[in-house]
Amino acid sequence: MKSVQTRMVWSYLLLIVLVVGVLGGAFAALMWNYYYGSAQSSVKQRAESALNLHSRSLSSLTVQDQADYMLQNMVDGGTRLQLLDSTGQIRIDSDGFAADVRYTTPDVKIAKAGTTGTWRGVDPYFGERVTSVTIPIWNGARVVSMLRYSASLQQVDAMVSLLIRMAAAAGIGVVLLFLGLSLFLAQRIVMPIRELTRAARYMAEGDWTRRALKRNDDEIGQLAETFNTMVIELSKREKLKNDFISSISHELRTPLTSIKGWSETLKESKPTEDDEEVKLGLSIISKETERLSGLVEDLLDFSKLSARTMELHTEVLDLTGPVRETVNQLAVREEKMKVRLLAVYGKEPVIVKGDANRLKQVMINLLDNAFKFTPAGGTIRVAVTAEAEHALLTVADTGSGIAAEDLPHVTEKFYKANTGQGGSGLGLAICKEIIELHGGQLTVDSERGAGTVVTIRMPLMHEA
Repeated sequence: MKSVQTRMVWSYLLLIVLVVGVLGGAFAALMWNYYYGSAQSSVKQRAESALNLHSRSLSSLTVQDQADYMLQNMVDGGTRLQLLDSTGQIRIDSDGFAADVRYTTPDVKIAKAGTTGTWRGVDPYFGERVTSVTIPIWNGARVVSMLRYSASLQQVDAMVSLLIRMAAAAGIGVVLLFLGLSLFLAQRIVMPIRELTRAARYMAEGDWTRRALKRNDDEIGQLAETFNTMVIELSKREKLKNDFISSISHELRTPLTSIKGWSETLKESKPTEDDEEVKLGLSIISKETERLSGLVEDLLDFSKLSARTMELHTEVLDLTGPVRETVNQLAVREEKMKVRLLAVYGKEPVIVKGDANRLKQVMINLLDNAFKFTPAGGTIRVAVTAEAEHALLTVADTGSGIAAEDLPHVTEKFYKANTGQGGSGLGLAICKEIIELHGGQLTVDSERGAGTVVTIRMPLMHEA
């Protein structure tokens, strides 16, 4: 598997090689055309000037006389001049020699046809690269001879070769420079990703203390910050889960121990013994069994809420109904707990759309908490009212209250304030989820030593 760094470097390298190749090719073509075009243009201009100057004199002479005329009047430095007959055979050159060479180069063929020909290549007589221009000399209606001007391209070739080598060296230098720069940039981009990967690997192995280092305030830096936030939240959830497992184990062990102990006591008791002990044992077994049932129900509800599989059987109802039923059901605990339970209902129906059983479950949980944390002589007040677009349900107690540091977390799953009371830590979390499924909102206001007020707001349905 190729790493991100390798792919980035190869992408940068391919791009810069392509750019340098295109620019280098354009530069080479430009230099090539400029130098070779200038050399050829210079030779052609010289040949045309000589033709304009000497064409009348040459056209009236024989080929031999043309050779003498050329040596006397047309030879100068800088270019090589050759006189060819109509077949391309050299009759004389600017050095005074007449080599036995017949030219068949393209410029000569074009001149034979009656027009000025140009060519660039290796001269078959001198064996060097030249640029040549051949012009025909007419006598009447036919070409009787040709003047061939040529110049060596040795210096031009050397200059063009030097420039191309310099351009190639510069291109290679640019490619190497950008290769180093791309390696540096890719390393800066990939390093934070590698750190994130390393931190995630440590997390997978159970080490929640690792954090990703935020190097820059860019997208990767924001990713590192988000990753660290996720690690913190997961650490909190992991701690809550561990605390919950420890707590629920204790909560399950206590009633099971009581049930087991009293079961063995009742099993070994004689029929003639006092029935009071039997009644006490059965009462404790019933109470602890009810506790176990409540814990199991909380766990089942939590599982449904987490999986988003809890279904509400909603209907249009008066919120006062399920609240009144729950208050009446739990009013029997007033005498036992020495706590007053007062309920206030409005004169008009408070119509909402909800699941009566789930709303009763919420009320039972809230009242159970209120009884649990309100000392003897205290008061619990329940009120159902309507305001504007919302139905309001409040449960207020004069109990011990909730500490300020615990208050923001009491509706979180598995969270248990340090009150010394038992429980799964799921009650208020489940209540909050159920109310939110109804489209409502549950809030908790409390102060240590001053009691707690739980307020539920649900959408109010107006009668037609």
